Amino acid sequence: MENGNTTSDFILLGLFNHTEDALFLFLMVLTMAFTSLLGNALMILLIHQDPRLHTAMYFLLSQLSLMDMMLVSTIVPKMAADYLTGKKAITPAGCGLQIFFLLTLGGGECFLLAAMSYDRYVAVCHPLRYPVLMSWQLCLRMTLGSWFLGAADGLMQAAATLSFPFCSTHEIDHFFCEAPTLVRLACADTSVFEYVMYICCVLMLVVPLSLILTSYGLILTAVLQMGSREARKKALATCSSHMSVVGLFFGAAIFIYMKPNSYRSANRDKIVSAFYTIFTPVLNPLIYSLRNSEVKGALRKCMGQCASLSHD
Repeated sequence: MENGNTTSDFILLGLFNHTEDALFLFLMVLTMAFTSLLGNALMILLIHQDPRLHTAMYFLLSQLSLMDMMLVSTIVPKMAADYLTGKKAITPAGCGLQIFFLLTLGGGECFLLAAMSYDRYVAVCHPLRYPVLMSWQLCLRMTLGSWFLGAADGLMQAAATLSFPFCSTHEIDHFFCEAPTLVRLACADTSVFEYVMYICCVLMLVVPLSLILTSYGLILTAVLQMGSREARKKALATCSSHMSVVGLFFGAAIFIYMKPNSYRSANRDKIVSAFYTIFTPVLNPLIYSLRNSEVKGALRKCMGQCASLSHD
């Protein structure tokens, strides 16, 4: 391959080698991906079917589940096919699509989590004004805004990344195409792009995270002033579980996209990337939804309907 050639396929070195230990890890990742798809699909189904869940909060949750399903579907099938067949090539167009969808869904999820934290803040701190402060119109605007901002970032970074000439080595030491990893293969000065990408990451990660921390800070302040010890305990448990997922997702994304190149390690980057692309999509339906009494009620109702249909 000639220096500066941009037409040749890239080679994804993958997440696993072909040892017995790697096979076990591969099967574990596949199990997690399948569990994530199943859990998030179930959430979307329950929210769509049960009229009691037709509220702004559950609509935002259904969008989170949709984003998580698409995120797992963008990464895992290609990774699994590469591991099983040994054919690890990916075209520049395929690489660009992976970058676009990854950033669209990851960036969109950042803003959607911020919208969900605002929804919880209004529900806890201003329950009587909830229908006004969290109207359906605002909910739809926040949802569309999340998708749009994620897509704009994804399109810009995918186009800019693939515009560089790449050196003779087209091997990507990763299990999917990720912009920071791909930029390291460029045979051109990428300092301006890296600076712009850093600014984008501040807007896409730090701004939503600041909004989330502010919302939960206000929620905790309100919770600690509650007279009921049981209500305080329940609210604190909910906030801590939500913040643990937010911490995992944002922590991993900030580690990947805002760390200087001089501190990068391929193996560490792959493990951290697996956290926000595979691990957190498994946790989201468990933490945000399936622990919820209303969702449990909808699930029991759905199972009861399925059981009665099977008897008929």
